[in-house]
Amino acid sequence: MNSETLELVRTEYEAGKIAFESGQYRQSVQHLQKASALVERTSSLGGDVQIWLVTAYEAAGQRAEAIALCNQLTHHPHLDTRKQGRRLLYILEAPRLNTRPEWLVQIPDLTALDESEATARQTSIPPAKSSKSQRPKAEVEPVDLSQVNTKDNRFIWLALIATVLTLGSLLLMSR
Repeated sequence: MNSETLELVRTEYEAGKIAFESGQYRQSVQHLQKASALVERTSSLGGDVQIWLVTAYEAAGQRAEAIALCNQLTHHPHLDTRKQGRRLLYILEAPRLNTRPEWLVQIPDLTALDESEATARQTSIPPAKSSKSQRPKAEVEPVDLSQVNTKDNRFIWLALIATVLTLGSLLLMSR
């Protein structure tokens, strides 16, 4: 593969990953398919491109294509790609869990609102008060140091001495 083709593969691969991470799954599939067509599929880079293509297929709702590609990846010459292909295949072929409607949170669709309603809603929300004005100031009571029990501090000194001795012996042994 010449350097121009390799650069084109890397450009399409990166564009596919960026599109995937921004939620543009169809564009991601298109970029990754172009990169997959140009790259040597048995190479390490080819395996990486195909793994990303599997996830893009699944995100775009093309599960059959994702499973078919995963089946191919389980026979890839690179060990890491084979392992990842098996893991993805296991996930894709796993049974779907049934969910109850009351378990799900419904997110309202605000695309039907026109701009005037959205602006009116934003202006009708009162601004939040600063947290400083809401908190009452707590007064700190002075502590009488003659009442503090310092006899328990002997254990702390003993622990510190033991720690220093242990670290010192470890340093001497490492030389």
